[in-house]
Amino acid sequence: MPGFVDILALDQLRDGRSASHPRNAALGTKANVGDTLAFQLKCKFKNVSAGGVFQLRSGVGSFDFARVSRILKMVEKFGRIHKVIVMRRMHDFASHMLPYNRSMLDSLYPRRIACLQPSATVILASVGELDRVVACTKYCADVVPEVRDGNRLIVADSWTSKASEILAARPDLVIAAVPYQEAAVVEILKAGIRFLGLAPRTLDDIYTDIALISATVGAGEQGAKVISDMQLAIEDMQRQTASLPRKRVFCEEWGKPIIASQPWVAELVHVAGGDFLGKPGKQCSAEEVARQDPEVIIAAWCGAGDRVPLAKITGERGWSDTSAVRTSQVYCISDELLNTPSPTLVSGLRALAGAIHPAVFGSQRGLRSITQASQPLRAATMNRGGLV
Repeated sequence: MPGFVDILALDQLRDGRSASHPRNAALGTKANVGDTLAFQLKCKFKNVSAGGVFQLRSGVGSFDFARVSRILKMVEKFGRIHKVIVMRRMHDFASHMLPYNRSMLDSLYPRRIACLQPSATVILASVGELDRVVACTKYCADVVPEVRDGNRLIVADSWTSKASEILAARPDLVIAAVPYQEAAVVEILKAGIRFLGLAPRTLDDIYTDIALISATVGAGEQGAKVISDMQLAIEDMQRQTASLPRKRVFCEEWGKPIIASQPWVAELVHVAGGDFLGKPGKQCSAEEVARQDPEVIIAAWCGAGDRVPLAKITGERGWSDTSAVRTSQVYCISDELLNTPSPTLVSGLRALAGAIHPAVFGSQRGLRSITQASQPLRAATMNRGGLV
């Protein structure tokens, strides 16, 4: 597994962008290191069809467990080969080849993980591997309160954390969200630490991240169950809403400027019985939204918990005449339920269903109507730190 993480990390670091892209330009020639490694990976796995891993069924991501299981076995085999090579080099070069924290080589899987991505912390908790987390962000603590036990280093988020504070936790794997500090990533890789940068957009991407993270820590079977449970819950909701009237739904992840929620939220809105208005993840104007006359308005601002001032924003934006405001179908959903691409999305889906069809699904955890006072579930940080 270590070899695979190396390859994926550097390939993710490039994020599919050209060498001239500003993000890659900051890394100089290092931005293209992944090209060679990605080619090596293709050689190792040349008989696996990436396009065959996933299929779409009725708009909901469907996971092909047979193919994924075969891939994960190959990943683990590749990791064992990588470990044997490293051990041989250890015999030849002694202490010169020891990783900086001197603890990685006695295990196939990383034992000390620095999580700069709340969704990764949730995933590790869901597969019973939270003990591996030695450092995380305050946003991770918002969605997984157990990490506040005093045994973990609390660090900044992916795009403000410094390499020095991450290295202080002595991790053998760092998991971060995009965007992240390229300079910090370079220092982490120079120190010989694996780096995994994830940037999911769809439900399929999220399933892949769960499979990858769980396999990385040797919990592939538990990860497969988490994926299966999520899919069953989503499919069950789709059956419940299939015969209900569809409603026009505008859902935003940020308020100034107005930014529509991510593609995975658009998928969940569809499952919950709504038609997502606008382009997922894109900025739009208040006038554009008003012209589409949403029947349901949902705000899930990153980092704001459930403390979005619904009455204030609908008034300031000139949305008083929209169908949603006239029928009081304006809601806030706690951002960790929609903006954390992990198993918590199942609760977010239930909240969406409660907002779109309140007569059918009623009150749901994390859902607040414009007619209700805000309940301070957690401190509002009012920045984009809660996205992933």
